[in-house]
Amino acid sequence: MRKTCTFLCGIAAAVLMTGCGAAIPDLTQEETNLISEYAVGVLLKHDKHHCSRLVDTTEYETAKAEELEEIPEELEEQPEQEEASINDTETIDVSQDEEETAVPSTIEEYYGIQDFTFQYTGYEIDQNYPPDASEDNVFFAMDATEGTQLLVLKFIATNNSASDQTLNMLEHGARFRVSVNGESSQGALATMLLNDMQTYDDVVPAGSGVELVSIVEIPQSMSVGTIEFILRGGAENSTLVLQ
Repeated sequence: MRKTCTFLCGIAAAVLMTGCGAAIPDLTQEETNLISEYAVGVLLKHDKHHCSRLVDTTEYETAKAEELEEIPEELEEQPEQEEASINDTETIDVSQDEEETAVPSTIEEYYGIQDFTFQYTGYEIDQNYPPDASEDNVFFAMDATEGTQLLVLKFIATNNSASDQTLNMLEHGARFRVSVNGESSQGALATMLLNDMQTYDDVVPAGSGVELVSIVEIPQSMSVGTIEFILRGGAENSTLVLQ
């Protein structure tokens, strides 16, 4: 290719020197065609209106570049739109619609016992109950098992109505647990005592009260500090702090 270019340049120079009195060399048809192609190539190379490609894709490439520049902006706007959608989401506060259910704070309220009120009066610790039991005057007596002592919780159930009322604790499904000094609770003992509060069933005169008890066993060496009385049998337990 370099040799061909050199040959053509030499011929072109010879043609240009004709104005200086030099003789025009004899050219073959092939050489004349080469010179013509070369001259046309030089002219087209410097013609700004000429494009060497078969198809002019300038407009297509320009539009494509503009489209690519616009895409990131659209992508950047999407998170903002999503965030705006999230922020526009309506928040509904349903806490006010929910009714607050207060935990019953008394025995009569928890079990729904009408006309009676229950009051805690204290406790006693015994090895056997009743402590003055004898075979002649007590239907049932109980002794603490070895290594334990009986914690006897005492209550007064008062009939506040103007007529005699039957108090049937079995009918109300009364069940109790007791926790002493924050220790794990344990169920009240099931006894045959006539005044056991879990099983009491008798008539109480109008305006009168009857003493009821609930008994648990505690370790022999335990000193009683706090007492929590847990009511069971309803939808959820209720804890009364007796002391």
